[in-house]
Amino acid sequence: MLASRVFSLVGRRSISTSLCLRAHGHGVVKADDCTLPVYVDRRDVPLPEVAFVRDLSAQQRALKEKEKASWSALSAEEKVELYRIKFNETYAEMNKGTNEWKTILGGVLFFLGLTGIILIWQKNFMYGPVPHTFSDEWLSAQTKRMLDMRVNPVQGITAQWDFDKNEWKK
Repeated sequence: MLASRVFSLVGRRSISTSLCLRAHGHGVVKADDCTLPVYVDRRDVPLPEVAFVRDLSAQQRALKEKEKASWSALSAEEKVELYRIKFNETYAEMNKGTNEWKTILGGVLFFLGLTGIILIWQKNFMYGPVPHTFSDEWLSAQTKRMLDMRVNPVQGITAQWDFDKNEWKK
């Protein structure tokens, strides 16, 4: 019973969303159909599925009619205009570098600087003084204590100490 109710609700939901109709208080609006081909400028796809300009103006329609005749009758500007109806950018325009790297580098440097400021602030105001166990005197006393206790005499620190000469082995 429950499964049939769930499947009926899911079925109604899929039917209602497949109609591509949405109402937002301003009447019913036809949504974009995502199954239709779209125009994309890409270097690896030289011929897009559809033309760049879908709705032609009167001047563009006249130019398309003129295109059906001999191309030698067309001027260079008309040929460029025909190209711009079909394509948005040329390969040279697609390959042209952008200044986006400056924005990315600026963002990276900004966040590195912000991180540095946070680390400096933490060092000065959050952390206390360095513990006394990091001092050279403490470390040498700790090493001497380990040697006196003969800690790990097989492969450890006391294996490297010559107890007869009271110095490190060479």
